[in-house]
Amino acid sequence: MANFFGMISGEIFNALNAIFNPILSMDPNPHNPALTVLIVAFIVSLITTIANKYLVDQDKLNERQKKSKEFQRKMREAQKSGDGKEIAKLQAEQTEMLKDQNEMMMESFKPMIVTFVPIILIFFWMRTSAIHNLVLILPEPVYWITLTPFWHFIGGFMYGGKATIPFGIGWLLWYMICTFGMSQILRKFLGFKQGF
Repeated sequence: MANFFGMISGEIFNALNAIFNPILSMDPNPHNPALTVLIVAFIVSLITTIANKYLVDQDKLNERQKKSKEFQRKMREAQKSGDGKEIAKLQAEQTEMLKDQNEMMMESFKPMIVTFVPIILIFFWMRTSAIHNLVLILPEPVYWITLTPFWHFIGGFMYGGKATIPFGIGWLLWYMICTFGMSQILRKFLGFKQGF
């Protein structure tokens, strides 16, 4: 059984190499491939954004979110004013609101079901390729704005060790920064009404 999984993972890694190694080889600095991570982040962001665009009814989702916010606003006002009658009325509506929120959550999970496996496989490839050795030096303001010391602390806590290069980040944090930025741009470009 272990040999079977080893063979499958080897085949997957070879397929991912065939897809991404040409990108890696075109990187101006293949030993420190920041540009490759940016391109991979774009590809992953494109996959997830398109999945969100076509698997989630955005208008329905936005409508439910507005309805939920309005309900919460009314409940706060009723509680603040001590209007027992209004609170009772809203509590009666709460079951319907919870049902709506559950449906909204299930709707949001649809893209994740489709994109989870490809994204995990791409992470697997990045973790085992030359990308794993990436160290990128951020300008000092960007280093602080992206909360990099916090992420270094979390990484040190989870994996041991500590960051040794001043203002340096590894492939994972660089990937997260790129993905966040690319997702925002793609969502605007594809006409999403809300951000990330």
